[in-house]
Parts: sequence; structure tokens; C-alpha cells
Amino acid sequence: MEELTKGDGYKVPAAHHPFMRLGLEKLEEFHDEIKDLEATLGDVVKLGSNDTEKKSAKLIKSLRAFEPSITMIGQIKSGKTSLVNAMIGRPDLLPADVNPWTSVVTSLHLNAPLPLDAPTATFQFFSQGEWDHLVENGGRIGELSSRAGADEELEKVREQIAEMREKTKARLGRKFELLLGQKHNYAELTDELVERYVCMGDDFEDLDEEDQQGQFADITKSADLYLSAPAIPMPFCLRDTPGVNDTFMMREQITINALRESRICVVVLSAHQALSSMDMGLIRLISNVKAREVVIFVNRIDELSNPADQVPEIRDSILQTLADNNGPENPEVIFGSAYWANIALSEDLNEIVSDSAEALYNWAEVALDSKTAGMETNELVWHLSGVPALYKALADRIAEGPGAEILTSSRKRALNLVSGVRASNSVVSMRLDGDNVDVMPHGELVTHLDKLEADNLALLNERLDIVFQQFGSRVDQSHKRFLDRALESLLQHLETNGEDQVWQYSPDGLRMLLRTSYQVMRRNVSSTCDQVFQVASTELAETYRTAFGVDVENFTITPPAAPEIPAPVSLGQTIALDLQTSWWKGWWKRRKGYRAFASGFYDLIEAETAPIVDELKVRQANGIRQMAERELTDFMAEQRALLTDISEKSNIGVDDLENIFGIKAQQEREELFDYIFEELSHGAAIDGSAA
Repeated sequence: MEELTKGDGYKVPAAHHPFMRLGLEKLEEFHDEIKDLEATLGDVVKLGSNDTEKKSAKLIKSLRAFEPSITMIGQIKSGKTSLVNAMIGRPDLLPADVNPWTSVVTSLHLNAPLPLDAPTATFQFFSQGEWDHLVENGGRIGELSSRAGADEELEKVREQIAEMREKTKARLGRKFELLLGQKHNYAELTDELVERYVCMGDDFEDLDEEDQQGQFADITKSADLYLSAPAIPMPFCLRDTPGVNDTFMMREQITINALRESRICVVVLSAHQALSSMDMGLIRLISNVKAREVVIFVNRIDELSNPADQVPEIRDSILQTLADNNGPENPEVIFGSAYWANIALSEDLNEIVSDSAEALYNWAEVALDSKTAGMETNELVWHLSGVPALYKALADRIAEGPGAEILTSSRKRALNLVSGVRASNSVVSMRLDGDNVDVMPHGELVTHLDKLEADNLALLNERLDIVFQQFGSRVDQSHKRFLDRALESLLQHLETNGEDQVWQYSPDGLRMLLRTSYQVMRRNVSSTCDQVFQVASTELAETYRTAFGVDVENFTITPPAAPEIPAPVSLGQTIALDLQTSWWKGWWKRRKGYRAFASGFYDLIEAETAPIVDELKVRQANGIRQMAERELTDFMAEQRALLTDISEKSNIGVDDLENIFGIKAQQEREELFDYIFEELSHGAAIDGSAA
């Protein structure tokens, strides 16, 4: 191992850094599996018609477009954006110091396949309705204050919003109203361009309009940036979100929406503050995501005086805080420094500040081992930064979660395609051999398939109706039970302590009840889908036999997997009882008399929690139903295309069949069928054992 010594300058090549691949080994293995499956699908093209080629090409395209997403959430000033910049090898891409209003979700699409004329940067502005909700109602805080009659707090919110609105209008002028709801696309991505939409500058009056830093930052809702990342072996998306503890709770809702779109979440904390009462919003959000899909990265250990001794203490504190507040159990906690990572990417390691260098040497004493022997200096610093460990955690979760699912799904679809083409091939072989093939008339086949699809969709919805009805009843019961218990607790408090002592009551009990109901619903939906999809696949297999009278070796129709049901992240939304601050004390002091407390409290909390309950019962339930229906209809559409293709071949004249296929080519296809079926079946068996 090269000795890490003070004053040792190491010039890093300006191009790609090979050490950035550290930790991504499992992702490379997964990508190799994708390539192997693509090659097998390329062989499938040789089996059949143009239609088979189109279906294989579509499967290959979906594999290449697979883009697992990772949402980064965290404390304000945790260095989250600097960490994202380091992870993609672009230290200056995203501005780390944004203004207090900025609520932009920035999605970095790494290695995404794009058409030649596609933009590499897209910025979406808030719509008129979203802006009006903030300006007129004060966002979530404004809603809450208005509902509770907190006029003083509401007025403060309105004053702050008015200040923001005036500054925004002064910067954008008459274009302001016209820009809302629009989208700006750019062919070329630059750091300066990002700053115009994400970062706020104070001296915009002195700048030319085209060069204004942060010109559109106040009204930008999301940014999609497309980048090449040579070190990363496949496409994926890093989604950088604003901090959750902002004045109007705009960011909280935006972060919740971002979490819905990702299966993996990285929580970035600062080593100086770890987890505190200010971070309950973070804990509430990640408590509703599967523990395996949460990674905690404790940043800024470069600012600790003695990280070797302090890191274990911070780890214990984080785990204890999560345990005390019903957070995820045993999450993976990684310690590191975005500052060190960006130093490792820089031209000169001598740029590191002295205090940080001392912390680096201190951390190296416990963090380096025999595996790091032989690493050069910048690679050692990269290793100590924690980014390779973070990438390893993410690579494992991608490969074992959404990656394994896309492989399994694609292999099932490929097996079904091969089975269908093989059935078609058998019909052709029989006819070339001079056998009569008694087939179902084409029109009758189409009618049969229409009925089969309609019956299975009806069966799916009938059973899902039962699941969602049971879910809705459990949710309503949990909601009412919580309100009744909270009201009883309030009355007992008033009787015991009177009206002068402020009462506190945690809504976490409601969240736990609702989360349990959601988990039961999730299992029931998956079971229902598995049962209905199996019925559909069995009926389709029988259709092959009855429609064409062909008994094909190894013939099977594999049902699709039940859709992956998203986490109920809306349960993490802040409600009135979470705000045990001056706001809640103000509400308390405005009440006089037990009856006023009781009726006011019940109405307030019911109004506050009703949207969360409706979100689960209506929006999420409808979304899950649509996912299940889409899975079934896509499956039926693929099988319909295969069956109608066989029907058409059965009507082609024998002479035409010989011209299209040929006897020798037909024999070669039989050999290829055996090879492809074995390849796909072996892969599917591996997927099944891993699951």
C-alpha cells in the first residue's frame, strides 16, 4: 500500500477515474446478465417471423431502458448535493448552496439511452394552480394554520410568501405568469445552465438577463439532466431532493412524490447533528419504506476532530433514535465525506484543508485494511470518503431488488414468446410434412381471446374489489379508533391537569395502524394477482391446444409476476400533532372550556388525517389496481399476437410455407429452440432460487 503522507501531491488525470468503479462490481455482474439475456433474445429473432423480431426487439429495448432510481433525501446542510456531485464525478455540477425557497427535485439520468434529437436538460416550472396554492393558502402550513384559526401564524406565512412573490416578479418581470406550467428544454448541459434554474444568486440586478444565476429558481419544480458516467456500467437515476424541513412544507410533499418513484432511498445526515428531534420528518418518511431499501449515509466526518472514536458513538446514537421512534430496523449506516470524495476527483490533493487532512489520517487508521494495499493516494482518499461503500450498498439493492425483477419478468416474457413461436413452428412442420392441421377459424379465435381477456379482467377486479373493500374498512376503523383514543386522552388530561398545561399526543400510533393495514393489503393484492394470472396462463395454454391441436414438447405459458406495490410514503406527511412547538401551544391557548377543546381537537385532527386516509384508500388503491390491470392486459396482448400469428400461418398455402421457411431451415430452428429454451429456463430457475 502506498503510504498516505502529508504533503503528498498526486495529479489526477482530467479524464475518467478508474477508481470510481470501486463498489460497483455487483452492478457490473448484473449488467453482464442483462447482456447475456439480450444475446439470447437476439437468437430468438432467428426463430420466426417479423412479428417475433419486433417482440424480441421490444424486450431488448425494455432491458436497455431499465433505469433504477435512487432518491436522496436528508437534512438541509448535510452536504447531500455535494455527495451527489461526487458520485457522478462532477464536483461542480449541482449548486450546493441554494436559497431557502428552492424546492427543485433534480433527477440525474446517468447513461440513459436517448434519441439523437432528445434534450439533455429539461426544467419544469410549477403550474399556475401549484403556485396559487402556495401564494393564496400558504402551502401545507397555511392550510393547517387556517384550519386551526392560528391567524397570527398564518399572517407571518403570508408575509414571507409575499416577499418571495415580489422578488420573483422583480426578477422575471412580465414573463412570470406566462412561464408557470411551462417546460424549458436544452440540447447542451452546462454548469451555468443548471445554476440558472436551481441556484439563487443575490446580485442578479447587475447581471445580463441571459447570465442571471438563479433566474428561474423560485418557480422551477423539477430538473431532468442526462449525463454520461463512464464508471457506472449501466443506466440509473440519482434523484436529488430538497431538504424536508422548510417553512411551508412544500419540500416535504415534493420529496414524498419523489420517494414514490424510487425503490431505493439514501438518507444523508451530517455527522455533527446525526438525528435529532428536528429530523422527525425524515424518520417518518423512511419508516414507511422497506428497511432493506433504506441506506443511511453520515456525511461530513471530515469535520470531526477524532472520527475513529466518534463514528461508533454516532452510529449507536442514530440506531437508538430510530429504535425509539419506530424507524426502520437495522438499516445500513455508512460513514464518509463528500468533501474527501471531491478532493480525490480534483487535480491536486494538496488542496485539502489542514483540519480535514488530520481527520483523514485519523479515520485511515481504522478504515484501511489489507484490501486497500496497493491503492494509490487518490484511490485511498476515494475509499475513505465512503462513496465506494455507498455504491456497493446501492449496487446490491439494485441487483437483488428491481434488477432481479426485470430479469425475471423479461425471461418469463421471452419463454412465453419462444413457446408461442415453437407452437407456430410445430404447425408449420406438420403442414410441411403433409399432415392435416385442424385449426380454430381465425374469427372464432379472436372472439375466444376477447372473452378470455374480459373474463380474467373481470375476475381480477372482482377479487381486488374485495381486497380494497377490506382494506378501506380496516383503514376507517383504525382512523376512528385513533381519533376516539386521542380524544379520550385529551379529556383525561383536562380532568387531571386542567387547561393550563399543554397536552401532547403522538400520531405515530395511527401511522403504525395504517401501515399494518397497508401491508396486509399488499400481501392480498399480490396473492390475488398471482392466482388470476395463473388462471389466465392456464386458459391460454389450453387455447393453444384446442385451437391448433398441437402438443409441443416443453410447452408452457408462464404467468407474469404480480406488480411491485409502492411503499405508503404519504404516511410520513407532517400533521398537526407532529408540530409540538409554539404553533401547537398557540392553538391550545386559544381554547377555553373542555367542550371547545374536545370539538376543536376532533375536527382539526380529523381534517388533518383525512387526506392521508383518502390517499391510501383512493389514490394508491386506484394506482395499484391500474398496475395489476396493465400487467394482465400486456400479458394477454403478447399472447394474442402469438396465437393470431399461428392462425395466419395455418392458412398459408404449403408452397408458400416452403418458400418462407424451407425444410432445412425448419430443422435448424428446432435445434435452436432447444438451445434457447434451455438458456432461458436456466436463467429463470436461478431467478426463482434467488427469490
